[in-house]
Amino acid sequence: MLEDVPRDPFAEDPNDPASVLGDLDDSEPLTTTEREEALTDLADVEVFRSLLEPQGVLGLVLDCPECGERHYFDWDLLRGNLRQMIDHGRPQVHEPAFAPDPADYVSWEYARGYVDGVIDTEESR
Repeated sequence: MLEDVPRDPFAEDPNDPASVLGDLDDSEPLTTTEREEALTDLADVEVFRSLLEPQGVLGLVLDCPECGERHYFDWDLLRGNLRQMIDHGRPQVHEPAFAPDPADYVSWEYARGYVDGVIDTEESR
């Protein structure tokens, strides 16, 4: 079990609904470019969290290109998914947030803009 990722809620469950997908352990490793992008994203998430969590932001909301819905990720889940991708080529299966309050989450673009604003403010002092 990886240390900093949430536990798979269906781990060791013989009735795991994901079993219809087959063995997911045959994932391909990330390319060098994909790995570098994931490492950059992980570093960004750490900066986002350090600046936004004290403001009451619980995590990020991401638009899913596969299902067209918005997915809410708390900081630990987002960090864990990125670590899993970097180390194993795919994110870990996880439970979606239960009834998240959209007001507690911001988009990646908002977080990036917030960080840029903080940096600009510090540089102008």
